Amino acid sequence: MKRKPNIVFFFTDDQRFDTINALGAKEIITPNMDKLVKNGISFTQAHIPCGNAIAVCMPSRAMLNTGRTLFHIQGIGKQIPIEHKTLGQTLRENGYFTFGVGKWHNGRESFYRSFDMGAEIFFGGMTDHWNVPVFNYNPTRNNEHSLLIIDNPYSSNKTRERYCDKITAGKHSSELFSDASINFLKEYNENKPFYMYISYLAPHDPRTMPKKYLEMYDPEKILVPQNFMKNHPFDNGALKTRDELLAPFPRSSKDVKCQLAEYYAMITHLDDQVGRILKVLEERDDFDNTIIIFAGDNGLAMGQHGLFGKQNCYEHSVRVPLIFSGPSIPKNVRCKEFTYLFDIFPTICDLIDIDIPDSVEGISLLKLIKNPDKVIRENLYFAYKENQRAIKNKKYKLLEYVVKGKHTMTQLFNLENDPWELNNLATDPEYKDIINGLQKKLVLMCDEWDDKKSRWGRKFWRYYNN
Repeated sequence: MKRKPNIVFFFTDDQRFDTINALGAKEIITPNMDKLVKNGISFTQAHIPCGNAIAVCMPSRAMLNTGRTLFHIQGIGKQIPIEHKTLGQTLRENGYFTFGVGKWHNGRESFYRSFDMGAEIFFGGMTDHWNVPVFNYNPTRNNEHSLLIIDNPYSSNKTRERYCDKITAGKHSSELFSDASINFLKEYNENKPFYMYISYLAPHDPRTMPKKYLEMYDPEKILVPQNFMKNHPFDNGALKTRDELLAPFPRSSKDVKCQLAEYYAMITHLDDQVGRILKVLEERDDFDNTIIIFAGDNGLAMGQHGLFGKQNCYEHSVRVPLIFSGPSIPKNVRCKEFTYLFDIFPTICDLIDIDIPDSVEGISLLKLIKNPDKVIRENLYFAYKENQRAIKNKKYKLLEYVVKGKHTMTQLFNLENDPWELNNLATDPEYKDIINGLQKKLVLMCDEWDDKKSRWGRKFWRYYNN
């Protein structure tokens, strides 16, 4: 019986959809991400449904690893419930050796049931890239330098386990996690396929990287985005989050150029680290028998609309990169159909021909891999806490805002003519019927997503309907 393909999942932090050279980001140097684009299928309309926490990456990662929708995941800061199968757990139960590296923002228990082993695991949300507090996890081995003892019910070793708790100083997080991944690949010699989940901290702030990468980008030559604004034109309910405080008010084009140079430099440094891992896969003769997924957890404004964070439903914050490459996957293909990150879980199951757990709610993208023009969704739903709701179809996006207990703003953008979301059509009587139709669909999708059952949804819809 032929062995199933290996799976390597590269997951980045705060990487926007339009940051890969081969997909149009000509200012950014990404030869290894470009290689994945040319070797696979790129979903250019991949999204997150925004989030129910300021730390948007936390619900994003919970959705990714469970395949569940925004209001069907566990409360923020809590463990993933045992009845929600994780991707790693599902692969373990189907004959894969699972190995986790880097950021895990969804509780320790769910990590332990997802992975056979892990290295340089960061259980927090963000940290200094050069001083990352990390754990190593190996249930079969006691580590004499361990500082933390945890009872792990998911280990085959039923005794209390030891895990290494340390701070790795002086090595950048992207290099730290890539080194751990490479060490695993060089040492792995089991007879069963492996799943390696590599979750980077880059290009999340603080935006630091080895000096040579920053020197590749001259801030004076960086283009200011077309939708740059000195201030967001109204209160969206998230103007004072920690992300928005990373730049002074009013925003300046000079500051945006400097921060974009740092952002691009981090992505290029990250790209080099991805390349190191791809090279080892090739040296092992595993590249052609490995499904490789590359994705980001959320987008980032970086000066667009007068914003710097991801706590909003604009395109720059809800769209993310998503690439699949490997055996039976077409090469150098672009798919423009609507997808969410939580579709990755069932897609992997279909690609390796295993059952999709009943708890998974995402839609497998295998149909799109076989036929990139096939429609699997007509509309997308977005929500940020109690402040913002949005709906998007192939032509229009409607955004609604509730701030301080009042419905304060409606926006309508024609994405075909206005991809930068600059021209609000909501006050134009010509679009009244379109707005009414989208508002009705927004309410229907709210019910489909069980939004009104969440504490954020109850607040939003109470005031929106008034």
